[in-house]
Amino acid sequence: MSQFFNLYAHGFVRVAVGVPTLRVADPHDNATRTIELLEQAAGERALIALFPELGLASYTCDDLFQQQALLDACRDALMRVMEATRKLPVVAVVGLPLRLHDAIFNCAAVMRDGALLGVVPKTYLPNYREFYELRQFTPGRVARFDRVDLCGQREVPFGSGLLFRARAQPMLTFHVEICEDLWVPVPPSSFAAMAGATLLLNLSASNITTAKGDYRRELVGNQSARCLAAYAYSAAGTGESTTDMAWDGHGLIYENGNRLAETRRFEDASQLITADIDLDRLVQERARQTSFGQCADALADAVPAFRTIEVDLALPRGDTLQLSRRYERFPYVPSNPATREERCREIFDIQVQGLVTRMRFTGSRKAVIGVSGGLDSTHALLVCVRAMELLGRPRSDILGVMMPGFATSERTQGQAERLVRALGCEAMTIDIRPSCEQMLKDIGHPYADGKPVYDVTFENVQAGERTSHLFRLANLRRGIVIGTGDLSEFALGWCTYGVGDQMSHYGVNASVPKTLIQHLIRWVADADALGPDTSAVLRDVLATTISPELVPGDAQQQPAQSSEQVVGPYELQDFHLYYTLRFGYLPSKVAFLAWSAWHDVGAGNWPGIRDEDRHAYDIAAIKRWLGVFLQRFFHDSQFKRSAMPNAPKVGSGGSLSPRGDYRAPSDAHATVWLAELDNVPDTEPKWHES
Repeated sequence: MSQFFNLYAHGFVRVAVGVPTLRVADPHDNATRTIELLEQAAGERALIALFPELGLASYTCDDLFQQQALLDACRDALMRVMEATRKLPVVAVVGLPLRLHDAIFNCAAVMRDGALLGVVPKTYLPNYREFYELRQFTPGRVARFDRVDLCGQREVPFGSGLLFRARAQPMLTFHVEICEDLWVPVPPSSFAAMAGATLLLNLSASNITTAKGDYRRELVGNQSARCLAAYAYSAAGTGESTTDMAWDGHGLIYENGNRLAETRRFEDASQLITADIDLDRLVQERARQTSFGQCADALADAVPAFRTIEVDLALPRGDTLQLSRRYERFPYVPSNPATREERCREIFDIQVQGLVTRMRFTGSRKAVIGVSGGLDSTHALLVCVRAMELLGRPRSDILGVMMPGFATSERTQGQAERLVRALGCEAMTIDIRPSCEQMLKDIGHPYADGKPVYDVTFENVQAGERTSHLFRLANLRRGIVIGTGDLSEFALGWCTYGVGDQMSHYGVNASVPKTLIQHLIRWVADADALGPDTSAVLRDVLATTISPELVPGDAQQQPAQSSEQVVGPYELQDFHLYYTLRFGYLPSKVAFLAWSAWHDVGAGNWPGIRDEDRHAYDIAAIKRWLGVFLQRFFHDSQFKRSAMPNAPKVGSGGSLSPRGDYRAPSDAHATVWLAELDNVPDTEPKWHES
């Protein structure tokens, strides 16, 4: 059980970047500081620890690099660090100058378990402005040897074309480059990534000048994104000579363009940061983004030959180890308020632009939409209003149709009427109960004989009658029916197929999940751009129980039927959807991520959620609802998605249109996903993370 709650069991590896305080030309002291951080990295159970360029000597030694005493002391310091790794279960990557075959190289030494795994020389030496490296060093690419004898070891692999692969974790292959190597048009790490490296390491010195910190972030982030890799970067800090330059000790860890960790710059002390790299994500992205492989194939002749060194690493899987990185509970909704507002505006614009184009092309006189007083139709109506504004047409060209049925509550009916009135749309109310009763009578349903049988037929007759009325109204008014169904409902199959709420002439919400629709409505309400009456209704809609309102009950102020009691909490199912659809993770990994995000009600960010609405889910609840999701998503609902109406794709989280992101057979079984879900425990252990 405890292994499930360990990050290493789910394709993660913890990586450390150390920035020690240094003393110029004092390798013994620098080795001591490096070992201290190495011990800290091992204590945090990182597998790899990266340190700055020439860190055992200090970068600013200048012509002292040509002094034999300093070079010998650096080798002694290397021996000390290497010996320290004998007792520490972590790969150390440190920088130092090495005289090899009558030339001095700026090198990275990779070591583990008291032995050198390889030595990587710097490929590109800067010799401009404040840099004079060609004065002391030889570029690694001119070396005519690929092995060296060093620190009592014979035949140590040498060169920039080294890949280090962990036997215990086949997805972990790392490559090392040094500072300027990243700043050239085609970094060595680009070729390494195409050769299979998932983790790219950079030992850097990189003095600080105005705005250079931002440029480093862009450089490292973009390289990790282009290479579909993780990228760790360690730059020199306190202690380097300030004779002509200054240093900020900038450490960074990125994963596919996303910053996971960063040091505090200009810190007057040694620092160590760690981040948990999701190797699954990188491997999945490379498999899905087939152009990555095409590029590697196209450049096969240009890619230098790489040697792969197998590394024995014992993954610390034996006990519990929580993730240090945070997974947002709402992956479709940015937690940063400024970003969230910008994203909401962009999503809204995408939906509006799609509808405007369709309205223009069809020459439709009316946008016909069923308004229920719930979330989806409310947001779709807001999209229609904005579309009419861009088309230069009055809001009265929107026909908002209220269709109360057997289970419509006073609350939702009132909200629908208030919303249509506040927005200035044409309103129509059609009581669907008479036509539903006729249908139930015609087909011989027990309800027609006065029996309270509220089965799926009873529900679907109502959904079908509503959609049928909308289509015939669209025919009559020369309009198109605007679909309101959202991504969450299509994923879970929570919609009536065919002549039901699954069908429309054009859908605007089809790739917008329920949790995001909630935030979009809140964004419109908070902006108050449509007037206080509209904002008041929108807030009432947000506070209403999510329901199809098809089964009668006694409730008047809230719908009697709750969607989430059947298909699960949308906030949790949207989380499951994102990581299943976007990355194709194993169900057990999705459950681990959901547990990491949701098990503690006091942790994380809750964008726009009131304190009283906060929820937490233990592993039993997550497993239960993930099982519901897997059954409905993979087994039950694809036939509905195969017949989806047109709708614009909105986000990278995915679209379920068979003409867009997702194609699947309608008669697939969920067996393998449900079987893998059995790897998730039913209870949480009483554990203490060491």
